[in-house]
Amino acid sequence: MLLPAVAAGMMIIGGVQAEAGAAPPVVATIPPAATPASPPAAQGDQPQDIVVTGEKGAPQRDPLEQLNAKSFEAVQSVDKAVVEPVAKAYNKGLPRPVRKGLRNFFSNLGEPIVFAAYLLQFKPGKAMETAGRFGINTTLGLAGFVDVAKRKPFHLPYRPNGLANTLGFYGVKPGPYFYLPIVGPTTLRDIIGDTVDKMILPFVVGSPFNKPSVVIPATILNQLGERAAFDETIREIRKEEDPYAVYRDLYLKQRQAEIDALHGRAPAEPVVPIYGEGLRTPGKKDAPKVVIPDPDDAPADDQP
Repeated sequence: MLLPAVAAGMMIIGGVQAEAGAAPPVVATIPPAATPASPPAAQGDQPQDIVVTGEKGAPQRDPLEQLNAKSFEAVQSVDKAVVEPVAKAYNKGLPRPVRKGLRNFFSNLGEPIVFAAYLLQFKPGKAMETAGRFGINTTLGLAGFVDVAKRKPFHLPYRPNGLANTLGFYGVKPGPYFYLPIVGPTTLRDIIGDTVDKMILPFVVGSPFNKPSVVIPATILNQLGERAAFDETIREIRKEEDPYAVYRDLYLKQRQAEIDALHGRAPAEPVVPIYGEGLRTPGKKDAPKVVIPDPDDAPADDQP
């Protein structure tokens, strides 16, 4: 009975592109969800502050808000009781290079999906870069545990992608928002795309990626690493007046930023990450620009 509960809590961060990437994300006080009557932020506010606005009643993008909020509360209860203590022990017990190496490994496994997504978007250059990243990190990077490709002389940064992003790239709207046990935050478009993405590796490669004895422990370890990486952000969100609305809005903003990045558009405002590796968008001469920092790249000492 422990395994489903642990898995449910671990999927709090959801991971649409988390498997597909500086300082840790600055989670200054994230302002609580405001009503339309709320005054604008003061002129002296810090630039990294994120103002999350709300709507009266169920927002159009979240027609099942009441049901989703109850699901969010239930998952948070499991997370506080089981997953958060495990995540803190994970952060304290494993050195940052080890934690980062494990996240690199799982991201590297998703690079073939990123490659296929870029081909579907008719971006052969980005597809070849992704193939190069996969080859370099799989060989020189010790099966992907070390992200050698992003360093000199290669300069091949990680970029999240997948079928959900491809659908968004071609104009498919996200559809209604859901917060589901096990899955976490998602939308109709994202859950369809993610489900297909997760089926590709077992179907194409086969063993051992189609064996429950391998898939279940790997999934738990991957989600635990993601949960631990964003532990500080999650705890800050819980302090908000309406943590469900804040979490939902941050998720949707991050997803939209990833879609915009495929069109070469930078986010209109800073993005507070709640899942996945660092988001990058094209800058001058398509030079990668980090918009969402990866928490495990932080240079500071680990907090107890």
